[in-house]
Amino acid sequence: MDTAPESDRMGELSIPTILQLGFAGCFIGHGAFGLITKAAWVPYFAVGGISEPWAWRLMPWIGAMDISLGLLVFIWPCRALFNWGMIWCVWTALLRPLSGEPFWEALERAGNYGMPLAMLMTVSWTGPQFARQHWPEISPEIRARLAWTLRLTTVALLVGHAGLGYFSHKAGLAQHYGALGFSQPAALVPEIGAFEFIIAAFVLVLPSPMLLFFVCLWKIATESLFLVSGAPSWELIERFGSYAAPLALAFVLFGQTTTRTSFLSITKKA
Repeated sequence: MDTAPESDRMGELSIPTILQLGFAGCFIGHGAFGLITKAAWVPYFAVGGISEPWAWRLMPWIGAMDISLGLLVFIWPCRALFNWGMIWCVWTALLRPLSGEPFWEALERAGNYGMPLAMLMTVSWTGPQFARQHWPEISPEIRARLAWTLRLTTVALLVGHAGLGYFSHKAGLAQHYGALGFSQPAALVPEIGAFEFIIAAFVLVLPSPMLLFFVCLWKIATESLFLVSGAPSWELIERFGSYAAPLALAFVLFGQTTTRTSFLSITKKA
């Protein structure tokens, strides 16, 4: 029988779980697109000199790897997993501007690489790479590092999405707003982009739990427009890091952490 205090159980279901879900959603959603193959990925393979026929062959293997890593964060979280997750997510984000897309695309995916980075900032960079990790006692120093990591991650993903609207006038955003029935969705794209720049500035300068809860809901709502416009649900799942970053930061600011909380605590049975 689990006799941990109620406050400990609350902590077990807060920050560690949010980071896990953000990491897992990113890798599982991305992996699903690999399994079903996605034409938009072909130019990214070309950056590395991989031909189109080989790109189609490799996609399912990459998808299987990503899904495995997404599940592994619940089964055996370790520094090696966090390090690889961060490197892989940074690389896949950079492939977009390297293939000719706006650099805002790489910033918008900060939620992907921000999740493993937040885990590393909490458990520290040094130590056994493959040992199962536990949530350490949260010192003021760790709390400050984690808060800044999540804050900059949230700012970056907001700025990236804002830049795609305000500067790049991304056609896909107009398609999303058009699916809601707006008569002039293209005109709405830069206006929403400007609004997101303002939100990002407030997160950077004056973050508060209520603001961050709003950002989390805003990101869920805007990314849900993929579904409204007919895209697969994996688009929504792949962006779990964009929802997890502001939500986890809100919990950090609330101070809802525990001592020695296991990353696997959500799987414990009473």
